[in-house]
Amino acid sequence: MIAFNAYNQYKENSINTASPEELTLMLYNGLIKFIMRGIDCIEKKNMEDANNNIIRAQDIVQEFINTLDMRYEISGNLNSIYDYMLRRLIDANVSKDKVILEEVLEFAKILRDTWEEAMKQAKKGKKSTT
Repeated sequence: MIAFNAYNQYKENSINTASPEELTLMLYNGLIKFIMRGIDCIEKKNMEDANNNIIRAQDIVQEFINTLDMRYEISGNLNSIYDYMLRRLIDANVSKDKVILEEVLEFAKILRDTWEEAMKQAKKGKKSTT
């Protein structure tokens, strides 16, 4: 019990002290985690937990949509991708179709990996200008 509380406190502290870039990466990782859990639950015929995990994934994608800064051209492109992902997650949840979830999972992994690489490049850029 003490270890669990310590972990929760560590996790909460990580979120509270993370930069916006790190929070975005955490959300991408959470999206991937919930989609993978949804797939696993469908495979195990646990439809209630599949539903709950897919809804959590939908919530993350909706948060990405809600927080896009539409002043940038890339935001329009991301909005289209996120909208597609959200619709596919809804389809997957209604039909409990793991193939659809696997499709969305690939998008999520590509977006996460791209974001992670952008963070690394930005960090390198900051180091070279200082």
